[in-house]
Amino acid sequence: MTQHDEGRRCGRPPVHLSIGCQLELGCEQATPLLVLVHVHTSLVPDLVGPEQLQVQPERPYEVLTDQTGNRWCRLLARPGRTTLGYATRIQVPDHTDPVWPHMRPCPIEALPIETYRFLNASTYCDTPALMDLAWGTFGGTTPGWPQVQAICDWVHERIRFDYGASQPHQTASQSAAAGTGVCRDYAHLAITLCRCLNLPARYCTGYLGYTGIPIGEAPVDFSAWFEVFLQDRWVVFDARHNFPRCGRVLIARGRDAADVPFLRSFGAHQLSGFQVITEAIAPTERLEGTTTKSPHRTAGATGIQPLSWGR
Repeated sequence: MTQHDEGRRCGRPPVHLSIGCQLELGCEQATPLLVLVHVHTSLVPDLVGPEQLQVQPERPYEVLTDQTGNRWCRLLARPGRTTLGYATRIQVPDHTDPVWPHMRPCPIEALPIETYRFLNASTYCDTPALMDLAWGTFGGTTPGWPQVQAICDWVHERIRFDYGASQPHQTASQSAAAGTGVCRDYAHLAITLCRCLNLPARYCTGYLGYTGIPIGEAPVDFSAWFEVFLQDRWVVFDARHNFPRCGRVLIARGRDAADVPFLRSFGAHQLSGFQVITEAIAPTERLEGTTTKSPHRTAGATGIQPLSWGR
């Protein structure tokens, strides 16, 4: 079932969004890149326009899908400046994230085999360091949805959003100690606390603008949220915003941000420009095939760091 099918059950037509990004980087020598900007495989049926990818200077590239449905663009950047732009249109349900307060955890002995790896520590989710905190703070909370929501409430209150204070490789325990971070740090801390309590949790990254909410001062960026396996399904939670949102467009899922960086460079590079765009499309614009500036369109510097491997 696509997210559009789910929206139809609510009897409301979907919202159409124009989404995309543009990044500029410089490399001293030819450098292999993996770029993660395409919508997740599960959302391809919801596209209402072609996916456009432009690389300047022109270079051959390929889009590859991994075992979890994440779609990676692979190319070899030339020495000098490279610009990569991605744009498409997609329909999303005209409703917010579902809330199921009566959902309970799946017994550990009944978990689907593929969920067990999301109970383990990972690069940024250092569960051993937070085990005592997790059980001491949330061990007495009703298991399932109430427990995860209590974690989101705690993380939301504990962390102050600050682009300048977050470190590129900040772990969950470091975020808890510092009390500052960006959206990925909120997600890492919540994921880690869930895993400590034997709740499988995975990291999500995607497009999420100001759809359905008042315009804020912060620029639109790649957003991070997380999913927890409860009862018999994966359920969306968002410790950064901590209220149900509409307009999420998933790009990728992984154990944490180390699995799904928007840019993975196998060599030295300098990121000199970055924009993310999400824009609501009015019904008349859908028919005409045009898009004009709307309140949901903003762009700015990212708080999610790219990764470099090698020199």
